[in-house]
Amino acid sequence: MSRQPVLFVSHGAPTAALDTGPYAAALRRFGDSLVGEARPSAIAVVSAHWQVRGPLGVTGAVRPETIHDFVGFPEPLYRLRYDAPGDPRLAARIASQLSGAGVPAVVNPTRGLDHGAWVPLRLALPDASIPVVQVSLPAAPAEALVMFGEALRPLRDQGVLLVASGGLTHNLGDLDFAHPDAAPAPWAVDFDRWAWERAALQEREALVRWQRLAPAPARAHPHSDHFDPLLVAVGAAWPGERAETLVDRIAYSSLSLRSFAFHPSPQPQGAAP
Repeated sequence: MSRQPVLFVSHGAPTAALDTGPYAAALRRFGDSLVGEARPSAIAVVSAHWQVRGPLGVTGAVRPETIHDFVGFPEPLYRLRYDAPGDPRLAARIASQLSGAGVPAVVNPTRGLDHGAWVPLRLALPDASIPVVQVSLPAAPAEALVMFGEALRPLRDQGVLLVASGGLTHNLGDLDFAHPDAAPAPWAVDFDRWAWERAALQEREALVRWQRLAPAPARAHPHSDHFDPLLVAVGAAWPGERAETLVDRIAYSSLSLRSFAFHPSPQPQGAAP
C-alpha cells in the first residue's frame, strides 16, 4: 500500500462549495491525481470547525451526515450534501492509535462532517466514494498540535489520506466582501508568504512560535483555530518531504486560500524548492 499525501487546504467561506473557478479546479486536479495505487482507502480530516478540549472525537457513523454549520448564506448551499460512507472500524483504530500515542480519543457514533471537511472534499473528490472519518482538532498549544500530527502520521502508510482544513489567514472582520478579486492587502501577502515558506521547509520551531515570529500574526488570525490545522499537517509530514502548492490566491483582499500537499518522495514536478 503506497504512502498517502498530507493535504493542507484553506477552505475559505462555505460558498467555496459552489465555486467553479481556479480554486475548485485546483482541488479537483489533486483529487484526480489519486488514482490507481495512489488512491487512498480512506480519508481522515481534521477541521478547524471541530475543536475540543479533553478527549478527541473520531466520527464513527456508517453514513456521516453533511453538517451545514453556517447561517446567512445562499439557499442552494443548504441543499448540498457529501454522502461519502464512514468507516467505523477505521474510526476505532484511529481512536486506539491516538490513545496509545498519549492523545486520548473516543469514537463519536453520531457526529457528521462539518463544512471544513465536506466542502473541500466535495470539490476534490465529488463522487464521494472513499470512506471519510473526521478527527477533532485539539484545543492545545502549538507544540502539542505538531505532536498530534505526528501521532496521525502512521495512518499515511495504512492507505489513509490526511486532510488538515483551516485557512492560512482568517480575519473575517478584515475581508472586502464586495470585491472578491480586490488587490491583496500587504499584511496578508507577508503573512501568507512567511507561513508558506516555513511550512514548505518544515521549520517546525518557527511555526510553533508563529505568534511571535510571523508578520502581523494577530491581524492574520485573531484566533488560532484556522492556523492550528497547518501545525497538524506539518507534524504529519515525514522529514524531508516538501510541499507542492495547489492554490496560491488571496481573495476578498485578505483571505488566503493557499492550499498545498506534502507528497511522498520522490517529489512531483512543481514542488517547493
